[in-house]
Amino acid sequence: MSPLIGRRLRTVRERRQLSQRALAEQAGVTQVYLHELETGKKANPSLQILEALAKALRVSISELIG
Repeated sequence: MSPLIGRRLRTVRERRQLSQRALAEQAGVTQVYLHELETGKKANPSLQILEALAKALRVSISELIG
């Protein structure tokens, strides 16, 4: 998966005016994991995590992964 996912994730999260903590809680992931995704320290989130993040952000998975 492209390392751009972290940048896209952050962009959409900020556009929705959500903190990392709020998005993490809504998506059922830890804030640390979300931070690592956004900064590129973690890559290749599972489909389940992508679905949860996309649902919390009200976007499609394809918008997150490009």
